[in-house]
Amino acid sequence: MGMIEQGLRAIRGEGVRSTLWRAAHFADGRFNPMRRKPTDLYPSDAIAADWTVPRHFNVAEFPRRPYDVAWLISPPSRTSGGHQNAFRFMEFLERAGHRLTIYLYQASAQPAVDIAGIRAMMAASSAYPELQADIVRYDPVTGIAPGADVVVSSDWQTAYPAFRYQGPAKRFSFVQDFEPWFYPASSEYVLAENTYRFGFHGFSAGPWLARKVADEYGMSCDHFDYSVDKQHYSHVNDAPRTEILFYARPPTPRRGWEIGELALTEFHRLRPDITINLVGWDMSGYETGFPFVNRSAMDISELNAVYNRCAAGLVLSLTDMSLLPLEIMSSGVVPVVNDSPNTTGVLDSQHIEYVPLSPAAIARRLVDIVERPDAIEHAKRISASITAADWSDPGAQFVEQFERAMRSSL
Repeated sequence: MGMIEQGLRAIRGEGVRSTLWRAAHFADGRFNPMRRKPTDLYPSDAIAADWTVPRHFNVAEFPRRPYDVAWLISPPSRTSGGHQNAFRFMEFLERAGHRLTIYLYQASAQPAVDIAGIRAMMAASSAYPELQADIVRYDPVTGIAPGADVVVSSDWQTAYPAFRYQGPAKRFSFVQDFEPWFYPASSEYVLAENTYRFGFHGFSAGPWLARKVADEYGMSCDHFDYSVDKQHYSHVNDAPRTEILFYARPPTPRRGWEIGELALTEFHRLRPDITINLVGWDMSGYETGFPFVNRSAMDISELNAVYNRCAAGLVLSLTDMSLLPLEIMSSGVVPVVNDSPNTTGVLDSQHIEYVPLSPAAIARRLVDIVERPDAIEHAKRISASITAADWSDPGAQFVEQFERAMRSSL
């Protein structure tokens, strides 16, 4: 596949700005052989965060009132589910009366962070809420403005400027995944892992991650439950379903593309009549062992129609659990998920098909699902099983935990 074709595919999948950012990041590491520092982190932030000297960020008790929140996060893209979820929880804080300033953290110089462009992207996407917060680019020289009651980090890189801030603010971490696992044994792995030793209080997606950082690093951590946006996902098809889907993101190793591709190759051999949809990334130009419909990175408003044609959905999560199983369940799809503590420890549902990471076993399970004699009724049961699920409940859970942590000495 040529570089031009790869670039066009990335632009279709993520948009121009996100693609430029990725290209600049890649070029900086590939063509600058003298570089000896992580390109995702300002050196001054990394050096200043000496976690071996405890700072006791969360001892002070803040009386109940609207809090000034400085929230650090990397620049969002149109297709980033982690950013979409983080902004969802920022909105919950705003609804509770708290004031937010969002700092976009990007250590690479090019392409420049375009605040107006990012706001326009979010406004055009149904996956992002409309916030009142100011959005600014983080500057390592000036840092976070004085007056914050609490500094919240998101990605591991943003924990470093949060640690560096010299004000009396509390330090929280919005933890959505075990980020050291994004890397092989490396400096990035260590730098990501060290953030769990910073003394921040965490709010994690699901109980598995909260237990992991508490048990292995002594990090205090609340967790919020997973949920689903019923505005976008619902069961609307009572006809037989002759398609399946796979959440395919080859550039994201933790989504297990290679294992999924092998499993679907075998599935297609067994059931060549079933249509396979690939969602999550523009797959044009990728070679596979099976024919597929390239759904690319669709807008969230377009997904329900595709999901309602599918009997099963393959979602592989090699780190923390994806939100996708609940979303496709709401549309009546049977999720097929890898059987491991990081998945079963998050969602305990009899309607999720947990399967070992064997391509042949995954293929057989998919065949079993599409051949169920009660498939139509089963789709209804799956959707009905999460009728009560709504993001307002985890939102209220998070706000209560956040405000309690502000009032308490941790």
